Amino acid sequence: MEPQLNDAVVTTAHAHDGPLEVDAVIVGAGPVGLFQVFELGLLEIKAHVIDALAYPGGQPVELYPDKPIYDIPAIPVCTGQELTDALLKQIEPFGATFHLGQTVTTVQKQDDGRFFVETSKGTQFLTKTIFIAGGVGAFEPRTLKVDGLDAFDGTQLHYRVKNPADFAGKNLVVVGGGDSALDWTLNFVNDGPNKAESVILIHRRDGFKAAPASVAKMKDLCDQHEMQFIVGQITGIDVRDGKLVGVKVTGADGVTRVVPLDVLLVFFGLSPKLGPIADWGLQIERKQLVVDTEKFSTNIPGIFAVGDINTYPGKKKLILSGFHECALAAFAAAAMIFPEKGKIHLQYTTTSPKLHKVLGVESPVFD
Repeated sequence: MEPQLNDAVVTTAHAHDGPLEVDAVIVGAGPVGLFQVFELGLLEIKAHVIDALAYPGGQPVELYPDKPIYDIPAIPVCTGQELTDALLKQIEPFGATFHLGQTVTTVQKQDDGRFFVETSKGTQFLTKTIFIAGGVGAFEPRTLKVDGLDAFDGTQLHYRVKNPADFAGKNLVVVGGGDSALDWTLNFVNDGPNKAESVILIHRRDGFKAAPASVAKMKDLCDQHEMQFIVGQITGIDVRDGKLVGVKVTGADGVTRVVPLDVLLVFFGLSPKLGPIADWGLQIERKQLVVDTEKFSTNIPGIFAVGDINTYPGKKKLILSGFHECALAAFAAAAMIFPEKGKIHLQYTTTSPKLHKVLGVESPVFD
């Protein structure tokens, strides 16, 4: 079940002859890319947003739309979809244009300092600045390498959960030892509308990278015979009449056993996939873009990188860290886009009449 676009807050692009001449192009419509729209908007910079998905939201919407997120400031809990909806509402005053279902294929520096950008759909831009905002377009799930398994990808093999209801009442085998594997295991074991018929968790060792509380809960459920945990690695599959009916699991004792299933869920994490970005002349370190911590600029002036796609000393891959990066990148970009303004001073949305006008709200009166 794919998220639905809210036409009230998402403006999609119309046909246009020749390159669009713009101030800012954001590559990635995940939470950080959406907040970059906001920070640019406060500085009166209109953004065009490109994303490979057909809808905004990035990794949270694509990978865990219904899972709770607890570390967004001032929001005790929200889902990936709720966070996306709130961000879209927040950026509504700034009229960003979305170019969805397409990827950036070409970036070329022009003699006048601007960048020529073209997408897989042939959309062209001449832009003063580019913001690479990571997101799901820059990552792909790490896959399980077993002969013949790829044939079931999307039917009985899944690397993400878009709609938990699809797995209700099924015999599930979950593979992995991180938070995603444990979270979805607990989700499908617990009573509720998405409860599975059975759940078996497989991990190559008894140690986990997941939250200790989740591991303890999983082991408690095993003691109660609500689920099973097997230490081992999947080394083969059992197929009958064209259907995946089981996986062959080789344990630490060297014995291989067949574990029956209806659906196989694999959570090995995400692997960076730079794609065409690797050819843009940017400084790359371990498949991430190197930036400074003053402007979050790459080694090419005018190209910024925010969110999970970048790296710098002390980098933490958190949404809130990406939000901070957006603010500094926006101010650095504004100095390039509006050189005639000189130094751009920080204003506060609480007290600035100018920002109130930009946001379309009335200035409050303080006693």
